[in-house]
Amino acid sequence: MNAKRNFDFDFIIIGSGFGGSVSALRLSQKGYRVLVLEKGKELKTDDFPRTNWNLKRWMWIPLLRFFGFFKLSFFRHVTILSGVGVGGGSLVYANTLPVPKDEFFQSKSWAHLADWKNELRPYYKKALDMLKASPNPRLETGDLALKELAGQIGRTDHFEVADVAVFFGEPEKEVPDPYYGGEGPPRSGCRFCGGCMTGCRYNAKNTLDKNYLYFARKKGAQVQAESEVYDVQPLSEDGSDGYRVKWKRSTSYFGRKGSFTTRGIVFSGGVLGTVKLLLKLKRHSLPALSDKVGAFVRTNSESLIGITCFDKSKSFSDGVAIGTILHTDEHSHLEPVRYASGSGFWRLLLAPMVSGRNVAVRLGKMVGDWIRHPLQNLKVLFVRDFARRTQILLFMQTIDTTLRFGRGLFGMGTSIEQGKNPTAFIPEAQQLAKQYAKIVNGKPVTLITETLGGIPTTAHILGGCAIGQTAVEGVIDKSHRVFGYKNMYICDGSAVSANPGVNPSLTITALTERAMDLIPPKK
Repeated sequence: MNAKRNFDFDFIIIGSGFGGSVSALRLSQKGYRVLVLEKGKELKTDDFPRTNWNLKRWMWIPLLRFFGFFKLSFFRHVTILSGVGVGGGSLVYANTLPVPKDEFFQSKSWAHLADWKNELRPYYKKALDMLKASPNPRLETGDLALKELAGQIGRTDHFEVADVAVFFGEPEKEVPDPYYGGEGPPRSGCRFCGGCMTGCRYNAKNTLDKNYLYFARKKGAQVQAESEVYDVQPLSEDGSDGYRVKWKRSTSYFGRKGSFTTRGIVFSGGVLGTVKLLLKLKRHSLPALSDKVGAFVRTNSESLIGITCFDKSKSFSDGVAIGTILHTDEHSHLEPVRYASGSGFWRLLLAPMVSGRNVAVRLGKMVGDWIRHPLQNLKVLFVRDFARRTQILLFMQTIDTTLRFGRGLFGMGTSIEQGKNPTAFIPEAQQLAKQYAKIVNGKPVTLITETLGGIPTTAHILGGCAIGQTAVEGVIDKSHRVFGYKNMYICDGSAVSANPGVNPSLTITALTERAMDLIPPKK
């Protein structure tokens, strides 16, 4: 590396989610000058919408001048829910921080590279200590129904309370930092309103801007929001002389552009950010990137099913976003997910839960469902408070099927790489949903993209920059260094190289903690 060159920064981090925020803090602590470039906006508690009907504050659609923090992306084989903004996915995620089971660490996709369970154990502990997860203290209507379902399927011992990144202090009372010896920001106790995924308006959710990013800034890291990176140019063939990073304003049609020089790069934009950018850069600025960029993308084998309840006395909005987990077998998990009362946007996209081998069969079944159950379907369609009366069920598996992202004529697209097509029709998930619906006197519904298109939905897209022994096998080595370039790292969901089968935020955090621990302090 050219030690005499005068760089603007030692490290530029692209993205401020779990990987980017961890990187910002740990590199700053080691004495490096750090800049975080984030495409989304920096939001305060009052900026979050009261309900998800406020689309301009909730959704990220720059073309329509919607500058919220939630993004909905449609592809041929999958629909993806993701977060945008300073704090990344932590702004919109459900706070749940489980450690995956052994199948994840022993997956053949990466088990040959390290003893991952033992390698990552101290970093899971370190991540939990920073994110301050604690057991959910209250079981609400949806949780009690899940517990009853556990008894019906003989899995009572596999029902558990979730560890969640929420401050359970006295509601509506702000107190000095309760976590970090007074060095962190003041906090307020959780109101159990169910609004975690539309942005916590009450300063109770442990988002990254209240821990990792907060302390990174105290250590001197700079965060520049509304800045989308569109080029990364090495200043020598392999980047050993540093890089020039070009960015543009993401919230205006004809916004300003700029560039910075840096010794090192950390890509942390998530699958949709990092993979999309690297596929573009491989064509011109970074040709030595592995041909595996975009390969081995995983959907976490998920299914999202809503249960709309006909009992007006029941409320599914009370509590934290996810408060309990049921391990339905050795590789499958079911979680009840809730939105705050009034957040009924999803009703516009729902249809009866059906399955079938093609769209004609499914359309026929959907019409048949309306003919057989007209009153039920009308009640679902016109239920007064959809979020209060609807329980979302999130089903996940460690079973491995992978997609590949590539660049085409109309931007990034997907193709099947190995295994069966990801499916919206997981028989176990649909059977569990039907049993749950009987318990709460409700009707199962799914997104119309699943009912008609057969396209599954995931909030946990992973992979695309897999860990490998060489560039023939992956994009990065087991220290997260990019093959082909010096001082370049990838630390986000795209580096997760197996299906965790549970919410992956903690795993992304632990992997990044390990990667940053391997970087020596600045001399």
